[in-house]
This record gives sequence, structure tokens and C-alpha cells, in this order.
Amino acid sequence: MTNSIEQTKGYHILAKPSGPICNLDCHYCFYTEKEALFTGNSRFRMTDEALEEFIRQYITTQNAPDIPFVWQGGEPTLMGLDFYKRVIELQKKYGKGKQISNSLQTNGTLLNEEWCQFLAKNNFLVGLSLDGPEYIHDRYRVDRGGKPTFKKVVNALRLLKKYKVAFNVLACVTKDSSNYPLEIYHFFKEEGVEFIQFIPIVERMPDIEAKKLGLRHATPLSINRQESQQAVSSWTVEAEKYGEFLIAIFEEWVRKDVGKVHVMNFEHALTAWLGLPATSCFFAETCGRAAIVEHNGDVYSCDHFMYPDYKLGNIFNDTFTEMIESSRQRAFGENKKSSLPSYCQTCEVRFACNGECPKHRFLLTPDGEPGLNYLCAGYKKYFHHIHRYLKVMVQLIENGLPATEIMEVIKRPLILKK
Repeated sequence: MTNSIEQTKGYHILAKPSGPICNLDCHYCFYTEKEALFTGNSRFRMTDEALEEFIRQYITTQNAPDIPFVWQGGEPTLMGLDFYKRVIELQKKYGKGKQISNSLQTNGTLLNEEWCQFLAKNNFLVGLSLDGPEYIHDRYRVDRGGKPTFKKVVNALRLLKKYKVAFNVLACVTKDSSNYPLEIYHFFKEEGVEFIQFIPIVERMPDIEAKKLGLRHATPLSINRQESQQAVSSWTVEAEKYGEFLIAIFEEWVRKDVGKVHVMNFEHALTAWLGLPATSCFFAETCGRAAIVEHNGDVYSCDHFMYPDYKLGNIFNDTFTEMIESSRQRAFGENKKSSLPSYCQTCEVRFACNGECPKHRFLLTPDGEPGLNYLCAGYKKYFHHIHRYLKVMVQLIENGLPATEIMEVIKRPLILKK
């Protein structure tokens, strides 16, 4: 699941009840390393006291009628089913008059019949991490003993389908897997997956600050720090290859699968072409209203900025309202827009990208200005390629016709001009 942004003045808190602890050892994971940031005797389990305070505050401090809870990690199913039964109890206790929803982002390896019955009964939306067919998925997604996990994850997928649990698949795109766009897409279609999101893996080699903190990957640039580690990990997807990966899948999707398979990457783009507010913080002009709460109640600016410099407080000492509305967090959110290089401000596809996530802005622009997104070349290639198709889809929608009509329009190539 992506970090969705609210269309109200509310805020979104991503909960990590088991912190960075996971039963897998995915080579490219950016979060399990955060275990190094906790000292003392942390059990990496959210206590009942912390859980209740989180739920109480999250519900009661917002005027929004809909309160979406997202449970992530690490691996959130390590908390066990009883934890989530308690979640439901507390949401009922404090959620009077509000619509409460739950999403669970999981690697799927611990899901069984009992889990799926619970998830179905309580209308959880599940985000399942699955990178594609076995030879692709098992390249990086292994357990703590280095053993493959594909079979367990596919079993979870089939259980979710069996119990009619709403789910989507998050597929990470690495340097290796970017070479197999259609193999991956066809695999998902054969498995009956209807909702997919392709997440680009971009991780830098550790910088000086990361080494001090005992981390494997570079920390994001702070506002006041200009040095940048530009060397990326061996599994980081190449920028243009990511764009080509999306284009290859889009070309099949737009001809055969519009309305049948929902690829969130394409839906995010269509939203931009329609002139609507971004539904993903990645592509919004500003950010800062999607924070995280750790297992111990610590709150950080963002999932991708879980570092000491971005700690906002703790739910036992501060309220979410104080932390989200603080001048510090406001500056963090506004910085996404204000730090955008001139090169990006005049870009013809800025409306669709807005510089993407600040975590990925570690390159120099052609004129030497810092802050260019690592994936810029790929996004440009992708957005320029899909423009003519999305332009027609917008015209269809504006004329009261379904976007699926694009598949018929494409059969008349003289109509579909660049």
C-alpha cells in the first residue's frame, strides 16, 4: 500500500506495531536496518497501553469522518491475531460515529486459514508483497535462513482469494526484475491479481551519517546538508529501465486490460492528467501529513525519513495534532515543493511527478543544481510515452464515456495521434 494522502485537512499515521522486526531478510529492505536506531531492551512489540493511546488519539483528534488505519512493519503479522482482535475492540470503543477501515501490509508468509477468516470478517484490505514469478521473487525475498519464500507467499495469495479478502499486490522493481516486465505482468494476471503497484527500489550506499548510525543505506539529505552519496546498491533499478518497464506493461494494459486490471502506477498518472489532486504522497506537490508511529510510540515525519533528525515526539508526551501541525513538520512538508530545482520547475511533466519522493532526490541537474530525482529520466520517458493515451482517456471521461473505451480507440490508429 502506498502512503495515501487525505483529501481533507486530516492526517495519516502509518503504524508499525512490531517496529522494524521481520521474519524475512529481503536484501533490498530499507526498514529492517532501523533496528540499529533503538537501544536498550526493546522487544519491538507495541504494548496494549501504546496501542490504546495510538487508536484513541488517531480517531478523536481528527474531524474527518473516515479514519484509515494502516498496519505495516517490519512484518506486522508477527504481533499475532490477538493483537488485531484488540485493535478491533479499541476501534469500536473510540470510533463512535466514524467510519473505520484497516489495511495490513504483509509479506504473507504467516497468513493461514485463521488469519484470512479474521481479515475477511473485519474487512481488512491486505497489501501483499510479491515481486513476480518464482525465479524473480526468490532473488531477493528470502527468510532469515536464506531460504526462498515464493511458495508461502503464493499460498497466502490463494488463501486471500479463497476467503474473498480484498487485496492488492506490491511488486518491487529491481535492477534484475526490470528486465522482465511482461513476464511479471502475465504472472500476476494468471494468478488473478486485479490490483497491482510497481515500486521502484532505489537505495544508496551508506554515507558518513549512516555509518555512524550503523545503517546499511544512506540517510536522506537534511535541509542543511549538501553532501550526498550518489552511489547506489547493486539491486537499485536503473532510472530509464524503470520507465521502460512501466511502458512495456502499459502498452499491453491499455490494449487489453483497462477496467480489468488496476495498475496503481497508471491510475496515479491518469489522476494527474485529469487535473485532480494526487492520491499518493510521492506525486503530491507537498507532503508532511503522512507520518509514522513506531512500536514504542515514537512519531517520525515519514516512513522514508525514520531517522533521529525527523523524530517529532512520542504519543505519551505529545498529541498527533501538535506533532503534525508543528512548524518543524510543516517545514518538512513544504520543503518538497520549495527545494524543487529550477530544472524540475520548468519540466513539462512536473504536474504528474512534482519531483517524486524527496528520498530519491540525490542527483545534480544538468546545470549542476542539487535535488534532481534519481528516477527523473525514467519518469520522463514513461510520462511522455503514455501522454497520447491518457489524453484520449481524459476526453472519454469528460464526455461521459468509460475510460475502457480507449481499447476500442486504439484499434483506429489514425485517431490516436501523439
